[in-house]
Amino acid sequence: MASASPVSNKSFINVQWVWNASPNPFSKSQNIEWRRYSDVENIIIEKAFTTGETNAILDDYHIDFKHSVQISNDDIHKQRPVKRTVCDKDDRILREERFLPNPVAPDRPFGGRYGFISPFIKEVVKDLNLTKKQLPSKDKTVVPMIVEKAASGIIEEGKHVGKKREAEEIANQLLQKKNADIKEIWKCCAYLYTLESFLYIKSNEIMRLIGSEQHEQVWRSKIRTLGPFCLLLWDNPFNRKLTKPGTILYRGAKLSDDLIALFKDDCSKDPRPWHSFQAFTSCTRNPSVAENFGNVLFIMKICLAFTVDLTELSKYSYEEEELLFPGVSFTVDIMEFDKKKNKHLIYLTLQQRHDKAEQHHVYKNAPQPSYDPQTPPDTSAYISAALVLGEALGSGDPDAIAAAKATLDRVTADAHASGVFDHGAAFSGSVLDRVASIDDDYAVAGAADCDGHDDDWK
Repeated sequence: MASASPVSNKSFINVQWVWNASPNPFSKSQNIEWRRYSDVENIIIEKAFTTGETNAILDDYHIDFKHSVQISNDDIHKQRPVKRTVCDKDDRILREERFLPNPVAPDRPFGGRYGFISPFIKEVVKDLNLTKKQLPSKDKTVVPMIVEKAASGIIEEGKHVGKKREAEEIANQLLQKKNADIKEIWKCCAYLYTLESFLYIKSNEIMRLIGSEQHEQVWRSKIRTLGPFCLLLWDNPFNRKLTKPGTILYRGAKLSDDLIALFKDDCSKDPRPWHSFQAFTSCTRNPSVAENFGNVLFIMKICLAFTVDLTELSKYSYEEEELLFPGVSFTVDIMEFDKKKNKHLIYLTLQQRHDKAEQHHVYKNAPQPSYDPQTPPDTSAYISAALVLGEALGSGDPDAIAAAKATLDRVTADAHASGVFDHGAAFSGSVLDRVASIDDDYAVAGAADCDGHDDDWK
């Protein structure tokens, strides 16, 4: 089954196939409600159309190009008109499904803190019989095997949810990159993740179950099928630098009153407990995108974390999608209700790694962080020192690490003495104190650089 590559799919970006969802689709008097096919379905349809096929076969329907209708695969009498539309470059689709679902577990507001590496990823590595030195970004000999397992797992999961053809399209795009450089494979995985399909939905649904005893066997049952793809996406070969401290990300959510109350309760505790996002979590740097969805707006300030900007890989570049990796820890710092937006605003501080309880709240009495990006104080020296430390840790050079820590320690002290943090630039404690929880021999240059820190893989 042939498949276009992610690069050639760029030709489909401005074309959208839609179907008539009106109660009476062939009525001449009713208003027409056109609905989009999913991204992967759109790729399948457009590819068949441009190659001169008479039909495009989807999971539940097939498209008859001659008569411009969608026909049920189970009942040929169930038909609906379809049409091919060419979108203007300024047309923007709000993908509510991507930025609205609760980013944390369904039966509790957040997961427990479990360190730098997600339990799901660790179990995938074990299932594939890999060592920490055989991750795809480090050992190219294992990459084809992981890609093949990822593709077969995607197809198996697609069958379970009635999306066999959609899964085959995704898997074939990935298999085309099997022998490519790991950077090309990762870009393919990231591109596939940005598409509207069952893949990103099911992967995150499963990973959000981590920490629930009731659902442990459920998420463990998906290690073999969804795990290899998640490992390829997680092991980002490009991510060798920390996201700039102070970066603010946004995500909308629709939460029940009970869940909102739990967030509020967590915010009132001292010290505030640390929790983790269990799954890959799509956020945006553009608040106007997130504000369109739900009754809650998460406003997240990065203290020390790795994220990835998916803008250049996504057909929805205007979303400015930023991906948080599973295992990113957070505290709930502030909660308020915005009457103008009619939303609860929940402010979080994000920290990549927290596994030493005594280091969680070094500056217990420090002022709460400010989240007004319009009037930030001058923290350039502080941010610069933090970034230098991140790069030094990534290099593994003990002298560079020691020098960078000393510099950050001095800059932090100066910032406190000068009152900079009193005006809202604190990241709920010094980056230095948070980085202290990472051993000197731990390479923070990327999520997969785990040499010298075996405990994370146990």
